[in-house]
Amino acid sequence: MKKRLLTGLQPSGALHLGNYFGALKPFVDLYKDYDSHLMVVDYHALTTIKEPSLLRQNTKDVVRDYLAAGVDPNEAIIFKQSDVPEHTELAWIFECLVTVPFLELAHAYKDKVAKGLEANAGLFNYPMLMAADILLYDTEVVPVGQDQKQHVEYTREAANKFNLAYGDTFTAPQEMILEGVGVIPGTDGAKMSKSYKNTIPLFGSKEEVQKAVMSIVTDSTGERPRNVYSIHKLFRSEAELEKLYEENKGSYKNLKEALLNDIEALIAPMREKRANITDEQVKSVLRDGAEKARERASAKMIEIHKKIGVTL
Repeated sequence: MKKRLLTGLQPSGALHLGNYFGALKPFVDLYKDYDSHLMVVDYHALTTIKEPSLLRQNTKDVVRDYLAAGVDPNEAIIFKQSDVPEHTELAWIFECLVTVPFLELAHAYKDKVAKGLEANAGLFNYPMLMAADILLYDTEVVPVGQDQKQHVEYTREAANKFNLAYGDTFTAPQEMILEGVGVIPGTDGAKMSKSYKNTIPLFGSKEEVQKAVMSIVTDSTGERPRNVYSIHKLFRSEAELEKLYEENKGSYKNLKEALLNDIEALIAPMREKRANITDEQVKSVLRDGAEKARERASAKMIEIHKKIGVTL
């Protein structure tokens, strides 16, 4: 039998190249080899999004992005987190097993707070909801960026605490981090993130992509623009880039234009496919996925209810 794989993306805004190379492309390359679950984590997005209409639109857009990138809904379960109430139920159970000091050590929480983002309780408890997302389906493989590796470690800890308290129940998942795409650099050299406003849009117009690429911060004292090169490595081998960057040494504009052409060659066909995906197609995919995901999640929760003692 195939191993079970789960990954997800937040509907917190337009996807960017970091989302594509860090989560979407690895999933597209691998998902047919696994029993795959692809989740739109809309409850996680509530830590930052407070506008209902925006969340609805972003959710539909994320599903379009998955389909445009090549995911076949007949080969993977595509569903919304909020359509499966067992996620939040299991998160509460895990929160009753871990300590506040344990959650305070989370890198993502400390990083966001340090950058001035609101320290709401959802952001603080984020790792336990993510643990529930993963463990509810007996997931064995979790593709994540290098910066999210700790979330999977937290998930294993939640599984261990539950298993010790109530008996062997959960599989310990393993993170899958592909070499070279663990952390995708943004236009300023830091991790590409909507929060940092340093992204290159995945399905933006050619003009929007061009504007982002031309804004990449360069080191005026160097012959090779480090930030441009770091992104360019996602599209070409280092051997190919060596010749290109040697021939255009010091010519930052030419190198940015070469990067722009490589980005367009990748995303233009996906952009066209995405434009033809209707809202009704999106809703149909989510309805089918929710039914399949709920069937698996509810079966797992029956076992959990018996273990913790809420079943009389």
